[in-house]
Amino acid sequence: MKRVNLIFLGGLFAILLLAGCNRSAPDHRAAGGRIPVIIDSDANNELDDQHAIAYLLLNDSVFNAIGVTVNATWNGGEIGEHVKEAERVVQLCGLKGIVPVCAGANGSFTGIREHITEPGFDGHQAVDFMIGEAMKKRDGTLVLLPVGKLTNIALALLKEPSMAERVRVVWLGSNYPGPGEYNLENDTAALSYILRTGVPFEIATVRYGEPTGTAAVMVTQQEIFERMPGLGPGVAGPVAGRHGGTFTCFGDYSVSLFSHIEFSGEDRSRSLYDMAAVAIVKNPSWAEATAIHCPAYVENRWVEQPGNSRKVLVWEHFNRDQIIADFYASFK
Repeated sequence: MKRVNLIFLGGLFAILLLAGCNRSAPDHRAAGGRIPVIIDSDANNELDDQHAIAYLLLNDSVFNAIGVTVNATWNGGEIGEHVKEAERVVQLCGLKGIVPVCAGANGSFTGIREHITEPGFDGHQAVDFMIGEAMKKRDGTLVLLPVGKLTNIALALLKEPSMAERVRVVWLGSNYPGPGEYNLENDTAALSYILRTGVPFEIATVRYGEPTGTAAVMVTQQEIFERMPGLGPGVAGPVAGRHGGTFTCFGDYSVSLFSHIEFSGEDRSRSLYDMAAVAIVKNPSWAEATAIHCPAYVENRWVEQPGNSRKVLVWEHFNRDQIIADFYASFK
């Protein structure tokens, strides 16, 4: 691009970015040694996303929440519904107008990648927000924390490859080394692209039905009903919930979410997968990380690449009790 009035263009970009991300006021909070994080979520999918976002926002002494970006997966409707749910959680945490919510991709990496140079491409608000924040000078490495599909992250790395040297990606996804998992299957091409880049990449495993992944970080409906009512900062003005009703704190909204969800076991429990991924960024001792040669994902299965000089981290063996104890403590 020609050097034509860069000051004007930079200012214009900042104005458009803030407007596009629903940010009505700048965030003046000092970093103070906190971890800068953008959480990327399919917020309206089920209920672990909302608890992950709230847990991140209310750990303000540890995290500098730069923003919330969203994407649409198979459940939860179009992107607008995910934006609304993320905004609802941000408001219930008392941070409306402070932590921005940016709309990301409705579609897939393959369907969008050829359009990223076009104005208003699918997911442009979240992608441009990530790039803009990644390229800023800051103390500490910006953590991109996707807890849904990887589309927004892959598009950002495609559009601005140099940001790979400025971020750390911690993804909640996959049953590695087994195949499948919801976040992975929603955009396998995005995962494959990221595995071919040099970005620092970590996988917080899911592993349905096994004790070694985030699936083991479970809470029961009864536990939520007993412990969450009234927790979290009270906010002025009621916030309309996804399933009806109005709420003035996240704890009461948590009860509503657990009142409108399907349970498979007799103990009526649900895994807080996404929240567990946030927890190990806060305290890495709550899980075990192993560096492996970066694998590939080909035809719906992991392919090991022992000759690959690039390493990625795989997180497993999550300490359910410590993570859940800290979860409740954060809301008090």
